[in-house]
Amino acid sequence: MITLIPRMTEKAYAASQTGTYVFTVPVTAVKAEIIRAVETQYEGVKVKDVRTVVQNGKAVRAYRGKRANPGRAHRSDSKKAYVTLSTGTIELFKEEEGAK
Repeated sequence: MITLIPRMTEKAYAASQTGTYVFTVPVTAVKAEIIRAVETQYEGVKVKDVRTVVQNGKAVRAYRGKRANPGRAHRSDSKKAYVTLSTGTIELFKEEEGAK
């Protein structure tokens, strides 16, 4: 079972209004595992489509000591899954009552 971490961004919020939810998933996850994880973790939903995007880790400067030559390090890669539901909804963004 893979772990799904919902993405809390403005773009993810806008996509959730149309029934598409964005999750951060392990880089090794495949679409069938993502579908199975969404349907078991959130009851009453049926997945229609899954699109995945792999973001390559950026190269960043890494300093080794006070006077050492700067080196390069790489941030780790990450993977996002855009999950479109055919039935049901997921309550990721809870709005406060009375907020305007």
